[in-house]
Amino acid sequence: MYQINKAENRIIKIQEKTFSELGFRERDHLQEWLANNPEALGEELLIIQKEFDGFNDTNERLDLLAIDKQGNLVIVENKLDDTGRDVTWQVLKYASYCSTLSKENIRQIYQKYLDRQSEGLNAEENLIDFFNANDFTEISLNSGQTQRIIMVAGSFRKEVTSTVLWLMNYKLRIQCFKVTPYQLNEQLFLDVEQVIPMKDAEDYIISMADKTQEDISMQEELKSRHLLRLEFWKQLLKEASNSKLNSVQNISPSKENWINLGTGLGGVAFAFVISKQSATINVYIGRPIKEENKHIFNLLQENKEYIEAKFGEPLTWEETPNIKSSRIKLEKTGVNYFNKEDWDEMIKFMVEGMIRLEEAFREPINKIKQSKSYNQE
Repeated sequence: MYQINKAENRIIKIQEKTFSELGFRERDHLQEWLANNPEALGEELLIIQKEFDGFNDTNERLDLLAIDKQGNLVIVENKLDDTGRDVTWQVLKYASYCSTLSKENIRQIYQKYLDRQSEGLNAEENLIDFFNANDFTEISLNSGQTQRIIMVAGSFRKEVTSTVLWLMNYKLRIQCFKVTPYQLNEQLFLDVEQVIPMKDAEDYIISMADKTQEDISMQEELKSRHLLRLEFWKQLLKEASNSKLNSVQNISPSKENWINLGTGLGGVAFAFVISKQSATINVYIGRPIKEENKHIFNLLQENKEYIEAKFGEPLTWEETPNIKSSRIKLEKTGVNYFNKEDWDEMIKFMVEGMIRLEEAFREPINKIKQSKSYNQE
């Protein structure tokens, strides 16, 4: 690695070092760097535990436990200047242990981690925000044999790389990152490079290994959830179009568990939401900037008395200060869209409620749109 000196039109070599030479330690340094900046591993990961030892009948502990954007558990094992010979066996054991963790186990593990980091943070809210979901019940975590492994080290022994490449043929999802410290005078740098699979070939290798399993999973998902949701939304939209709910015109059935209707205010939507436990109508405030969402929520809350009087009953106001979005909702519990016998009751509740919700919020939203002090962009 070289530094470019533009003034002299020269390059200056940056000295490659080892972690040992610089006095860095695995747990105190490398682990902390990755825990606080998991994006260094090339993707958005949510760290849910450090030094995790919650395995039955063993005292072993893994360095970092994370979740990726698909809800897969990611086991991150760090070594400093050398992996050693047994790291592959070590991470395979950790992955097997983690394969039994349920969604509730994961929530509890993450909550314990948050409790140690800072008071007042809530695991469910953070997970909802990370997955950009409407409801915790709709988030899928650690489904089937989807666990991933990431190994991080200054160098990888041949017996380690050869084993990893062989295991990848059997659809195990393993990545190896080489980390190298550099020094230039008093400045220190860290290079993080994915070496297995090579970054340029990663998509091809993974797609070939996962294709069969992905096809089967997709078919089952479409059968059990997506097709059912499509059928439910088709029926709801038909009932809504026959009512006074004009905003459903040009809205198509969705495979998601929600459908949004426009409000005329950017980043703010009326939403139908279904789950295994409830049917919900809400005003969803989900602009990219958290402060804008809270500002809109507060402006609407100033009209709470008018809105609820117009709506005809109290609403649940969820500012959710620890996450980006906010919502105002009415929820009917004890119904499940998997049970078709509940559909008539759910649809009646949602369509009639949405008519009243749109009417109650029309004037307050128009005031926000027309406000000179509010920048809609």
